[in-house]
Amino acid sequence: MAHHEPVDPARGARRPARRPRVAAFFDLDKTIIATSSATAFSKGFLAQGLLTRRSVVASAYAQLAYLLGGADAASTERLRASLARMVVGWDVAQVSTIVRDTLHESIDPSVYAEAVELIAEHQAAGHDVVVVSASGAEVVEPIAEMLGADAVIATRMAVADGRYTGEIDFYAYGDNKAVAIRELAAARGYDLAASFAYSDSVTDAPMLEAVGHGHVVNPDRALRRLAVEHGWEVLTFRRPVPLRQLDTQVRVTTGAVLTGLLLVVGGVWWWRRRRRGRSA
Repeated sequence: MAHHEPVDPARGARRPARRPRVAAFFDLDKTIIATSSATAFSKGFLAQGLLTRRSVVASAYAQLAYLLGGADAASTERLRASLARMVVGWDVAQVSTIVRDTLHESIDPSVYAEAVELIAEHQAAGHDVVVVSASGAEVVEPIAEMLGADAVIATRMAVADGRYTGEIDFYAYGDNKAVAIRELAAARGYDLAASFAYSDSVTDAPMLEAVGHGHVVNPDRALRRLAVEHGWEVLTFRRPVPLRQLDTQVRVTTGAVLTGLLLVVGGVWWWRRRRRGRSA
């Protein structure tokens, strides 16, 4: 069957088909960063009196169990429950201020260089980048902004009179991530069949299944087996690098490319001018 380009009824002329809008959905913890974003700001919360030393130890223990035990449903739920209890009564504005003030100190050292480079590749290809995390929006949004992401899907904690109640309005976890991805795709016009997703966690299987190009990062045995079943590409991230160092590398690389382009353009201009001079 012959393929026909769509016709613009207003002009009666054929117009090129629109390219699908594509997104790349990135899990945050242990995919973009090598730690738990929810507990990365413990030092700042302690300094501002939101946490006690005892609760910092409890938070560190929960994070260690999460990191060593794998991001399965049980360990993630334990971490979520621990953090939900911990934040009851916290002032939302104060939390947002602490996160933004200590962002580089808390997150920079744990950012995977491979993830940042992959994000840059998607941006260069014209894809939207969406950070998807079970951590709270107040924590995730500044990190996503730092990475140049276009949108965020994150957990939304219930708030009353400017303070957290300990309840959760939306938990961005498991099937809920896939639901939120589909809703965002409908709102923004993403073609999910042409889109990408990246995660380290077997609990993010619904998110990976929601797109046409799933990728697993540093998978354990269970996730690797699932990746084989679904044909998902397996990636290895092993270089946590300060984001500022990556920024410098990007600037150096960009500068070298621009210099090369200028030399090429200058060479072409000189060659054409010389030819015109000879033919005169």
